[in-house]
Amino acid sequence: MPDELEKINQIFRIHDEQAHSPKKQGEDDAPKSTGGAKKTPLQAMDELLIDASGKETRNYTGDEESERDYRPVRQSHEYRSGCLGGLMYFTFIVCVSIVLACLAWMAASDMLALNKESFTAVVTLPSSIFESETVDKIDENGKKIGTKRVTHADMDYVADILKDAGLIQYKWLFTLFCKVSTADQKVSPGEYELRSSFDYRALIQNMRAGSASTVTVVVTIPEGFKLHQLFMRLEENGVCNYNDLMEDAENTEYNYDFLELSEGEGAYRLEGFLFPDTYEFYVGMQGASAINKMLDNFNHRITDEMVARAEEIGMSIYDVLKVASLIEKEAGSDEERGLIASVIYNRLNAGIVLGIDASVLYPYNDHEGAPTAAMLEKDDPYNTRIRSGLPPTPICNPGLASIYAALYPENTNYFYYALDTDAGVHRFFTNDTEFNNFVASQNYS
Repeated sequence: MPDELEKINQIFRIHDEQAHSPKKQGEDDAPKSTGGAKKTPLQAMDELLIDASGKETRNYTGDEESERDYRPVRQSHEYRSGCLGGLMYFTFIVCVSIVLACLAWMAASDMLALNKESFTAVVTLPSSIFESETVDKIDENGKKIGTKRVTHADMDYVADILKDAGLIQYKWLFTLFCKVSTADQKVSPGEYELRSSFDYRALIQNMRAGSASTVTVVVTIPEGFKLHQLFMRLEENGVCNYNDLMEDAENTEYNYDFLELSEGEGAYRLEGFLFPDTYEFYVGMQGASAINKMLDNFNHRITDEMVARAEEIGMSIYDVLKVASLIEKEAGSDEERGLIASVIYNRLNAGIVLGIDASVLYPYNDHEGAPTAAMLEKDDPYNTRIRSGLPPTPICNPGLASIYAALYPENTNYFYYALDTDAGVHRFFTNDTEFNNFVASQNYS
């Protein structure tokens, strides 16, 4: 071993001498071929590592070859750290992708109503969560051509009740969908029966008035109901809120020519035109829609022949409604309607006050029983005890039988009628003596 080390040292000394010794003029770098020339470092290295036969017998250290020289060289620590980091990064990306894929699937399942248990739920959208505003109406050229009313729903409230009902799972996702699809302008007040199989789009479509999911209720409006009583009944049956109905009766514009005849003020401009009938209303519907349904019924019930008949007897159809409303409140049976109509017209033509207590009571919604002395003495437009002519408006909403009686009264000489308490019918009289004698025989207390 010392011999080999000495040879290696000799090689590097030769190299250093050649590197540092200055070249003489005319000398070049080519090795001399004379036998006494010094060996180059490479030649010396070859002599050390290769035997005379040309076979490599030693490794780079000059030691004899061994099995260790043929083993794989181990990777460095930096290389191993780089591979581990890459593997960890790849694993992180895969995990994040799996999580995002799961979230996307869960969101899609909720939005598209996939794999949900089958059930139905009833949800109510009250009128209180809706707000209206007036916005400009723009044509295709971007010019303002008018205004329109737009109603917006509180979609946070809608999302809450849908989530509570189990119809959606992710409120934030449904709210985002509603913003993108402007769903706040598409839903309507009401009560809806919704299925769990409805996706987001179907939920919105089925939460509007007139949809197949809208819950309905059948309400009968009797003849002779005042506007006040009628609106109370609609509220009792869950159709609309009483205050909303009163507000819509006063402020909403309805497209019917007959309303131009009305002499009523505020909500009571509609008194007499809300036709009594049996209706199917949507639960929780807008008050204006419920009112319009009754006005439209009246519009179809009043024929051109009726209007012509009113003109024939020298009255407007609105005055006919006033007479019909008095008949409706006074008549105890269909047989009496024409007779009561004749008394009303006979007294009007004679300039005699009608003296109908039902009209006196009209302004007092909460009063029950006969008029008090104070009511009979009050100078009120509806007090037909002291005011001549018809009341300023109908005092109720009459049915067709009373309207026909007002259009086609009986031809009589009667000026008075009074209730027979024993028989439960009215008796009719031509003079006040017979009338007063009969009233004295009855116990109206």
